[in-house]
Amino acid sequence: MTCGACAMKVEKSLNTLGGVRATVNFATETARITVEDGVTTEQLVAQVEKAGYGARLVADTTPEMLDKETNERVAMLRTRLMVSLIAGVPVTALSMIPALHFSNWKWWALALSLPVVVWGAAPFHRAALMNARHRATTMDTLISIGIIAAMGWSVWALVWGNAAEDHSGMSMTSSEIDHIYMEVAVAVTIFLLAGRYFEARAKRRAGDALRSLLALGARTATVLRDGDEVLIDAAAVQVGDLIVVRPGEIIAADGVVREGSS
Repeated sequence: MTCGACAMKVEKSLNTLGGVRATVNFATETARITVEDGVTTEQLVAQVEKAGYGARLVADTTPEMLDKETNERVAMLRTRLMVSLIAGVPVTALSMIPALHFSNWKWWALALSLPVVVWGAAPFHRAALMNARHRATTMDTLISIGIIAAMGWSVWALVWGNAAEDHSGMSMTSSEIDHIYMEVAVAVTIFLLAGRYFEARAKRRAGDALRSLLALGARTATVLRDGDEVLIDAAAVQVGDLIVVRPGEIIAADGVVREGSS
């Protein structure tokens, strides 16, 4: 999911199932679902996939899987951002600074812009196409349309219009010249890629901090089973278990003190 509209779309899709009440959190990319008898997890996952997204149970997700997915996304965005910067900065400079103009500079700008708006902006185009197939729109739809419109007009103006001509010695008004907007398409792509990259990196750091905090918690718990003390994994503590906590130990779960003092 890339924006709040994506979360709303998934939530709406899940709630169309009978006996399902779902709330989707975009920030954590999770869904809290209450179901009635007869609704299976396979149906829920299939409904999310029908909306154009992927899903899996929290129980089937490990920290290692999340780390791998996050690192891959950060690396992908970083690569696209760096390539777009290398190719896009010269385009912006040529378009904005007349002193840098040279013969056929617009064609060079076009050649440098194409990798940015096609490959660099591919995540936006891919998401927009996926949403279009499901008759939905998100922020990626707006981004993709804006980039394609600016680049498409620029290509038309260069190939079929008069933008490629040298107008320095002509007595033409600005309205008679076909202007190009390749720097707009490039700048929008770079700006949004940078935003997505820093967002993904911030989420990774937040996840690392949260896991470090959770690591301070109890890893094991001593519970009473049939009058005997049994040492189990803290994650295996169940509702109704009676936990034995000795002075100085970390409490493994929330609960009510039944007896004892320290």
